[in-house]
Amino acid sequence: MKEDVASNITSGQQGWFLSGNASDDSLSLSGAPPLPLNPWDVVLCVSGTIISCENAIVVAIIVYTPAFRTPMFLLIGSLATADLLAGLGLIFHFAFIYCIQSQVVNLITVGLLVSSFTASVGSLLAITIDRYLSLYNALTYYSERTVTRTYVMLILTWGVSISFGLLPVMGWNCLKDVSTCSVVKPLTKNNLIILSVSFFMVFAVMLQLYVQICKIVCRHAQQIALQRHFLATSDYVTTRKGISTLAVILGTFASCWLPFAIYCLLGDYTYPAFYTYMTVLPATYNSMINPVIYAFRNQEIQKVLWTICCGCVSSTMPFRSRSPSDV
Repeated sequence: MKEDVASNITSGQQGWFLSGNASDDSLSLSGAPPLPLNPWDVVLCVSGTIISCENAIVVAIIVYTPAFRTPMFLLIGSLATADLLAGLGLIFHFAFIYCIQSQVVNLITVGLLVSSFTASVGSLLAITIDRYLSLYNALTYYSERTVTRTYVMLILTWGVSISFGLLPVMGWNCLKDVSTCSVVKPLTKNNLIILSVSFFMVFAVMLQLYVQICKIVCRHAQQIALQRHFLATSDYVTTRKGISTLAVILGTFASCWLPFAIYCLLGDYTYPAFYTYMTVLPATYNSMINPVIYAFRNQEIQKVLWTICCGCVSSTMPFRSRSPSDV
């Protein structure tokens, strides 16, 4: 009975997550008939194109601007690189599913997507840690220790991300046993549970760090008020704006990823693919929003963009070195 259910599901859900022409006996599907076009796959491909274009601009600006070699911009560059690879992975996956239909290529693209999205979430955690330390250790932040710490975080982030991405490629997949599949084929249920639990751990750390950042910002505002015997309106507005920005950043991250992470824990391969598409699509939007939050809001990057687009420098946008705590 269980084999019949698995067979029906595999044959009934054609598209990005479950291939109707998948075969457990062969990894080559070049002779299979073409799959009918799934509108959800088209939406994901379009999202991947937008994500790639946005983050390619950010990566190009950081790479070709010598002033952007500080730890803050290295972390932003890591985030943009991860999101760029995620966008390209969505495009490649769409092309390979409907053109090549090879499960070898399918495993590689799924591994790329797992690595890139994991690196994106890891880079967000690294940026949060950097922002917290820039406030907590403000006097010693601009030192060689910060640069070393940044490189260590980048190595750990990408090392763990690549390791997660290699797991399905190296054999931890459900191609030979459909009953072990998760809501995202060819990842196994256990593999996706590990990824989901890791996400919840990252989210918990980020939540705690942003709470601490809010406390530090409020404490600084109170100290300024005590020194001046009153809290200036501009300082009050700045404090409220900073806290509101932190809330928007964390709220955006949670609203994009939490539905998919929760569904990965609760769902299995018998669930309709529709639910997977409905939860994974907002997760991809996080990579679309990240450049706006972390890059395009930055005044130095805005100045470079202004120069590239208009061929001139706006006098109202002076270049100044900003701290990661300037949210």
